[in-house]
Amino acid sequence: MLLASLSLLRQPLSFVATKWQTLIRIAGTPYRPELHYMRGPGPKWHAKYQASRLDRAR
Repeated sequence: MLLASLSLLRQPLSFVATKWQTLIRIAGTPYRPELHYMRGPGPKWHAKYQASRLDRAR
């Protein structure tokens, strides 16, 4: 009887354990906004568009 009830609990407990591990893994990797924040055009953009700006100014 005890073994039958334990085997019935195995699947729900496994599901909860998997979800718990996922939650802990997500919480362990903090969000770092500086990795996603665009601070403006970079050097390649400036190099490309600075020449056309100088041509228009003349």
